Amino acid sequence: MPAINLQGIGMTSQRTRDRLIERLREQGIKDENVLEVMRNMPRHIFIDEALASRAYEDTALPIGSGQTISQPYIVARMTEALLAGKDKIGKVLEIGTGSAYQTAILAQVAEQVFSIERIQHFIPRAKKILDMLEIRNVNLKHYDGYKGWSGFAPYDGIIVTAAPDEVPLDLLNQLGEAARLVIPSGEEGNQKLLCITREGDEFVKSSLNAVSFVPLVKGTRL
Repeated sequence: MPAINLQGIGMTSQRTRDRLIERLREQGIKDENVLEVMRNMPRHIFIDEALASRAYEDTALPIGSGQTISQPYIVARMTEALLAGKDKIGKVLEIGTGSAYQTAILAQVAEQVFSIERIQHFIPRAKKILDMLEIRNVNLKHYDGYKGWSGFAPYDGIIVTAAPDEVPLDLLNQLGEAARLVIPSGEEGNQKLLCITREGDEFVKSSLNAVSFVPLVKGTRL
């Protein structure tokens, strides 16, 4: 990977990032800890250089293989919902590493992040970027996200960055007591962002936003 300017210039400068944070605040993101983490995260390094000038637009951008880096508002909304007012949580499972942008955000607010990616070729780049940012509390795995990562369960929070038609039972079972699963669910064109909290053997569901995510696909690929 060629040398990358973490600070950014022009359309990737700190001033441009600050404008994005103000837009997120205007759209209803209230958690100042989440906003500060996103203000300091150089989103332009997670995408192709040709798209870097668009890094701080509040929009999803392609990263190849039919996948996207999520819209900043959605990253903020999901992270805020996961934290539920806490500054920090313990173990978090992420389904869908992709560009590793959401992964890097989670790493700032969780003690440990366990991130699963079904497309193998995304993992080496994700590792390089996380190393560049000196993020050391993330574990990556090439695996089927539908199955979760049972070896480190239960988790204090789970985030899923692609949409299944139905919430996978394995992910519900890997939630700890009072932990939250933040997940888009539903068919294309009719997806909702859900927040599901475990209360003993019960799972309490609330709907946060109408969303549009790529589908969560079973299995793995190169």
